[in-house]
Amino acid sequence: MKQKPIKFPRDFLWGTATAGHQVEGKNIHSDWWAWEKFRDDIEDSGIACDHYNKYKDDFKLIKNFLHNNAYRFSIEWSRIEPEEGRVDRKEIKHYKSVLQELKRLNIKSMVTLHHFVNPLWFSKRGGWEKRENVIFFERFVRICIKEFGRDIDFWIIINEPNIYASMAYIKGEWPPEKKSLLTAVKVYFNLAYAHRSAYKIIHTSFPNAKVSSAIHMSAFKYLGYIDKLISDLSKFTFNYSFLALTKNYHDFIGVNYYALHLTKISDLFYKRIKVEEYEKLARGEVNDLGWPIYPMGIYDVVKETWKRYKLPILITENGTADAHEPNRVSFLVNHLKWLQKAINEKVEVKGYFYWSLMDNFEWHLGRDVRFGLFEIDYKTLKRIPRNSVSIYGQITETNSIPRNFLIK
Repeated sequence: MKQKPIKFPRDFLWGTATAGHQVEGKNIHSDWWAWEKFRDDIEDSGIACDHYNKYKDDFKLIKNFLHNNAYRFSIEWSRIEPEEGRVDRKEIKHYKSVLQELKRLNIKSMVTLHHFVNPLWFSKRGGWEKRENVIFFERFVRICIKEFGRDIDFWIIINEPNIYASMAYIKGEWPPEKKSLLTAVKVYFNLAYAHRSAYKIIHTSFPNAKVSSAIHMSAFKYLGYIDKLISDLSKFTFNYSFLALTKNYHDFIGVNYYALHLTKISDLFYKRIKVEEYEKLARGEVNDLGWPIYPMGIYDVVKETWKRYKLPILITENGTADAHEPNRVSFLVNHLKWLQKAINEKVEVKGYFYWSLMDNFEWHLGRDVRFGLFEIDYKTLKRIPRNSVSIYGQITETNSIPRNFLIK
C-alpha cells in the first residue's frame, strides 16, 4: 500500500526566521556591537549577511525558492532609538520598506521587538536589571505601533527570555557578562512585566492584534525514576515559567524547539544530554553543536503546551546547525511529521518557521555555526541554496510532506 502525503491545514503558515543583529550588519548602537569590539576573543558581527541592504533579494528567495507565506524578523530597537529619546527617521523608513515589500509579495510578517540585543544607552542605564527601565521599552513599543502597526501581522514581544536571562546573567557568556542567579531572576521577572505591559499597549491600538513572545522549549527526559522530580522541575522552570508569569497576555504561544535535555538529580537545573547517554533513549544523532536531534520532542512540547493553555501554537523557530547538510533534510521532514501528528490529534498548530533563512552571525559562537537553508559565502555574501531549500520549498508549495519524502 502506497503511503499518502502528509497534509497540513489550510492557511498554515510556512516561514523562516531571522534576527536583526545576526543578519543585518552594522548594528553599531547596540550593546552587542560594543561588546564585540571590547572582546578580542570572539568574532565581530561586522556586516553580518548584509540583509539590511539585500532584503529585497532575500525576499525573492523566500518567495521563489521556498514558496513561504510568512517571514519572521526583528525590528532593532538600537536602530530606531540609537540615543535615548532620539528616533532615527531613516531607520523608520527602512523598516517600513521592509514591511511593505513583504506585503507586496503577499508574505505575512511576524515581527520580534526584542531578540537578545539592547540599545547601548539602555544597557548603560542598567538594562533589564531595573524595573523602572521598562518604560523605555514601552516607548519603543509605542513607536513601533505608530509607525508599523498596520503592517504587522504577528507580534513577538520578547524572544527566548529564558535563554537571554541564562546566557547574560547566569552563564555570563553574553553582555553584560554577569553570573548571578539573583540578578537573572530579577531580569526574568522584568522581562515578564515588559511582556504584559507591551501586550496591553499593542491591544489598546489594535484590539485584534496577534501577540505573544517566543519561548525556547525543550523535551526533557530522565534515565532513572529518581531523576523524575528534577526533570519535572526543570521542564516547568525552563519551558513554562515565563508563560505562568504572563498568563492571559498571549493570543497564541510561540514555541522555539531545538533539542532534547537529559536531567539528572545531580544537576541544579538541567544539562545538555551527553551523546553516550542519549543513545540509550534514541539513535544518538547530534548536530554540529552537539545538540541531540530528537524529532519526537516537538510533538511532546506542543502536546503539553496545548494541554496547559489551549491557545493556538506557532513554531517560531526550529532548526539545526549542520554545515555539510547530512542531517538537515531528515531533521526537517521528521520534525514536521511529528508536528503533523499533534495537529491530527487536534492540537491547534497554526504555523512553522524554520531557523534560519540563511547562515548568520551565531552570537558568541561566530560564523562557523551554520543554521541556514541558504549557505552564506562570507567572502562574497553570495546566498547558495542547500539541498534542504528544495525540500522545504516542495513541502510549503504543496502544504504537505510529499510521499517520496516519507520513504526511508
